[in-house]
Amino acid sequence: MSTPRSIRSFIPLLAFALALTASSADQPQWGQAWTRNQVSQERHLPESFDIETGRNVRWKARLGTESHSTPIVAGGRVYIGANNGEPRDPKHQGDRGVLMCFDEKSGAFLWQLVSPKMEDDPFLDWPKTGIASSVTVEGDRVYVVSNRGEVICLDARGLANGNDGPYISEARHMTLRGQPPLALGPSDADILWLFNMPAEVGIWNHDAAHSSILIQGDFLYVNTGTGVDNTHKKIRKPDAPSLIVLDKRTGKLIAKDDEHISPRIFHCTWSSPSFGKVGGRSVVFFAGGDGVVYGFEPVKPGAGREGPVALKRVFRFDPDPTGPKENVHFYNSNRREGPSNIYSFPVIDHDRLLFTSGGDLWWGKNEASLFCVRATGSGDVTGSAKIWSYPLVKHSLSSPAIHDGLVFIADCGRMVHCVDSRTGAACWSHEAKGDIWGSPLVADGKVYIGSRRGDFLIFAAAREKKLLFSTELDGPISATATAANGALYISTMFHLYALRVDHP
Repeated sequence: MSTPRSIRSFIPLLAFALALTASSADQPQWGQAWTRNQVSQERHLPESFDIETGRNVRWKARLGTESHSTPIVAGGRVYIGANNGEPRDPKHQGDRGVLMCFDEKSGAFLWQLVSPKMEDDPFLDWPKTGIASSVTVEGDRVYVVSNRGEVICLDARGLANGNDGPYISEARHMTLRGQPPLALGPSDADILWLFNMPAEVGIWNHDAAHSSILIQGDFLYVNTGTGVDNTHKKIRKPDAPSLIVLDKRTGKLIAKDDEHISPRIFHCTWSSPSFGKVGGRSVVFFAGGDGVVYGFEPVKPGAGREGPVALKRVFRFDPDPTGPKENVHFYNSNRREGPSNIYSFPVIDHDRLLFTSGGDLWWGKNEASLFCVRATGSGDVTGSAKIWSYPLVKHSLSSPAIHDGLVFIADCGRMVHCVDSRTGAACWSHEAKGDIWGSPLVADGKVYIGSRRGDFLIFAAAREKKLLFSTELDGPISATATAANGALYISTMFHLYALRVDHP
């Protein structure tokens, strides 16, 4: 039976529409779901733009005076952390941590979570840093770690639709200690539940929380951010966990690591967890503040009913086995030798893990490398799992983006690198104008990345170097670019930009 000509002519149009729909999606967490790979399937993204003329700029929104948070896009909203350098609400004055929510299409401000600073010691909550963590969104729930080390579950609609509870103390939460509660308004956040990590699991905040929460089933896996005190030579909370698991519905503590990492933390716990199936098993991978990559068996449904359980370790890899493991703070400010730590996500690529490791940016040795290791082994695989390593210029806060046989990575030696993912051989490198704190984003055949000097670069995602575009933005860039629903989001310390290809 033949297909009518009208239907035959419609089929290509339908296929094209379905292709567009399939290639457009929200970006509800930092990196790909679970694996953390910094690669997006978005298409038709800008190859260039002009902030001054507005070419390919959909909208821009003022943040504060510092923003280190990667923008997240879900459910028609865009979320990003900042400080209160440009107050959105006159009732909030002074230094605060702020999470802002904007309308995805227009950039209109919708609501904000405002959190007072921890007042006892600036090293607990570094001045002007704001909320540096990126949110993770699932449905109408938004999960974030505040500047005070709290894991908070928020209503995506804020208080505009009422205070849903069970948490109803938002007015007290956003008010400085010793002052009367501020009045709530429709542009304030609606907290559904809150888990205070310093009080509940005994962590010691340092500088700022840099967590991106991983959702796996009914559970949240959270980097606690525990670290040194203000002397940078003492661990005040040696029994604090580095990785905890909460029930996403209630905030109840379900599990925590039992690796006793805290005494070996050189500075802080920077890296957030990843999840994947490797070698036929499910594993949660996590890089501790001691510079070691751990793999844990995911908690099972029903775990923690009788109290928190210990995570079961199934994998351990130390990228710097000859580095100091005891009395690590003896090496503070030594740029030649000392322990390693890990800022980046462990990114899962089939049965391999890729991550950066090396000296601490502020206090440690300059040495840093990109590692590729087999993730299928069990137990301590330090001596057998390494596939290759690639030397970086110095210090890396960046997580790798793996695409089409290539790995893109950046470092604080101002370099962007392209490396063969199979062999670790260099393909090309490029010097930016400033140190790079964010990670490369690969999308639409392009690599997007910015530096702390404010230059933003776009390369072809190819084995041979091709710089497609570069420009100077209005301030330093700490975050990773985000692609979602046909748009590219770039944040500087001062503004969030939504970029989209202009159509005539």
